[in-house]
Amino acid sequence: MTTARPSSRPSCPPRPSGPAGPTRPGRPVRGLAAALACGTLLVTAAACSNGDDGAAGGSDVAAAPVAGRTTAPAPLPLTNARARMALITAADLEDDWTQVKTAGNWHDRLLVGKVDVARFVTARTQAAACQQLLDGLYENDMLGKPSGGSALTGFQQDEARLFYQVAAYDKADLDKSLAWLKSLPTECDQFNAVGAQNATRSVQVVAASLPKVGDARQGITVTVKGSSGGSPVTLTLDVAVVRVGDDAITVVNGGTDGVDHDSTDDAVSHGVTRLKDVLAGRTPAPQPSLFD
Repeated sequence: MTTARPSSRPSCPPRPSGPAGPTRPGRPVRGLAAALACGTLLVTAAACSNGDDGAAGGSDVAAAPVAGRTTAPAPLPLTNARARMALITAADLEDDWTQVKTAGNWHDRLLVGKVDVARFVTARTQAAACQQLLDGLYENDMLGKPSGGSALTGFQQDEARLFYQVAAYDKADLDKSLAWLKSLPTECDQFNAVGAQNATRSVQVVAASLPKVGDARQGITVTVKGSSGGSPVTLTLDVAVVRVGDDAITVVNGGTDGVDHDSTDDAVSHGVTRLKDVLAGRTPAPQPSLFD
């Protein structure tokens, strides 16, 4: 004799039996509600009847968002070789710039001078910041000594020069340098410097906008008025610094015929693209994209 196994299905209220009679008001609603409740229980029981399948289904759903996550690889350290790869070329600049190998030896004597401290309200702080600006421009050393790999190049067009450097720095020092550059249009908006044979140069510093690329950026335009060979001369320079992680791009562009701000923007925009490619392990494109 076979013993019937108890059913695991939830029991539902038995259907009413007996002769059909007049339906009482409200009863069909209660009957329908009971039927719906029973149907819900049956569906629930069916879903939970197989514990293994249910667990597998829950695992698949939970794993989907995790599988979709991607972790960006850490950027490569900037070595000298990678810094050279990240340098812009003449193709990254419009007009007729010619790449040269002598940029590290560029020094403009109009930038040599001792800041006239007497012209400042808070002499020591302001004068030191302005002296650092002149010395940095003359020595091609706006951000101090790199902490890692570095490379530089230069371009010439008529009387204009464009100095370009890629280098790794200590991030805290780099942030301090950017804050210093940001302060210069206020601290050094107008000042005088005394050069050889007591020749006085007037210097003006104003803020300059840059393309919104990189992690942080700062731009200024410096105008130095003095004399050369007994004739008045004006030197105008764009200075642009863009931070990408712990690395930075430095651009100094201009000359005695003025400055082409578009070339500064091109150097910054295309330079950041090239540097990001190198840090990601990619080879920069030989020509800049039209959509950069």
